[in-house]
Amino acid sequence: MTGDTDALSRVVRNLLDNAVRYAATSIEVRLGVADGFAHLVIADNGPGIPEPDRQRVFDRFTRLDDARTTDSGGSGLGLVIVHDIVDAHHSSTHIEDNTPGARLVVHLPAAHS
Repeated sequence: MTGDTDALSRVVRNLLDNAVRYAATSIEVRLGVADGFAHLVIADNGPGIPEPDRQRVFDRFTRLDDARTTDSGGSGLGLVIVHDIVDAHHSSTHIEDNTPGARLVVHLPAAHS
């Protein structure tokens, strides 16, 4: 599959912006290919996203509790945009625990060479 370069760049930018906003001291970025899929993982060591809220953060204008409100704004659309772009590429994104922090994972079909 070939993706929209600008849109996929926005996915990476939004995930990195989110990680920078909430990380306490570190961010980890990993990209790999396995089983025909590219796997992008961006993790931070911030307050994390509670499991009951992990799907809700992909809803428009969702803002979580004060523990994650460390920034001075934001529209609540960054992860929605990520989700919509990834979905338009017939792919998936989800959130995992990073202990501490959050790990955002994107799976995209890898292009065949």
